[in-house]
Amino acid sequence: MEEQRIVSFAERKKSIGAVAVYSIKDLEKLSGIKAHTIRIWEQRYHIIQPKRTKTNIRYYQDEDLKFLLNVALLNKNGFKISKIAHMNRMEVAEKVAAISEINFESDTQLDALTLAMIEMDEYKFDRIMTTNIAQIGFERTMLEVIYPFLDKLSILWLTGSINPVQENFMSYLIRQKLIVAIDRAPLPSGRDIRKFVIYLPEGERQELSLLFMHYLLKSRNNQVIYLGQDISLSDLKDACKIHRPHYLFTMITESFAKESVQTYVDRLAESFPDAIILLSGYQIAAQPVLPPDNVRLLYSLDQTLSLVS
Repeated sequence: MEEQRIVSFAERKKSIGAVAVYSIKDLEKLSGIKAHTIRIWEQRYHIIQPKRTKTNIRYYQDEDLKFLLNVALLNKNGFKISKIAHMNRMEVAEKVAAISEINFESDTQLDALTLAMIEMDEYKFDRIMTTNIAQIGFERTMLEVIYPFLDKLSILWLTGSINPVQENFMSYLIRQKLIVAIDRAPLPSGRDIRKFVIYLPEGERQELSLLFMHYLLKSRNNQVIYLGQDISLSDLKDACKIHRPHYLFTMITESFAKESVQTYVDRLAESFPDAIILLSGYQIAAQPVLPPDNVRLLYSLDQTLSLVS
């Protein structure tokens, strides 16, 4: 069946130097175009032409995917497929570049970012980010463009439609933008400044979300001590002895190997009785955590934004 994974996909991890291959279902997930529609475009307009394995299973390569993503973006923005079929690839790319800079609808921006990821094109990514930041500001760009893209990225990675190299490439570029934005935010001033220590526990790797929290807090005139990821409770105690924060913030998305999430939360509350502890993440939402008196549970990004505001 065409919908089955092709064995030669090397367990969906396409290594550097090997030819990347995709099933029609991968193309559907990445482009948002139904597999049935892709087949019609192939047969009627010869948009792309799949190759076949020895057992007659169709597959596609990088160039097929990149071109289909461009075609899909144009089609979603009102170009008829019959008109696109008469364009050469350079004309298609030029139209896509123009649309990405003037159409700020969510689907168009997600498609443009997906294309930048597949092509591992830093210039294209930077142009999308720069244009959006100029139009709607950094915070809205993160909330309305980057966060939906990261949601899509996690699904694509879990289903094997992209490889770790592409994910790491995009994560690094987003991380760079966050660090620059944090650096540009003014240092807090005035009386009654709130002091936050933010970190990720041992085993946690959601650094992009923690960096965004750093930006949100600093841009709202809070002092932020950023400890980073993989922080033990003893290291956290050492930092808090020096800084004596008003608030601790962390995210728990993975389950702990040595103790339950509830046990960890209780230890946090007991270790830092003078601080208000703010907790978010998948495990906080998924498990019935009972918060001690100095612990606040944040179940959504909206709750977090409301708190920092």
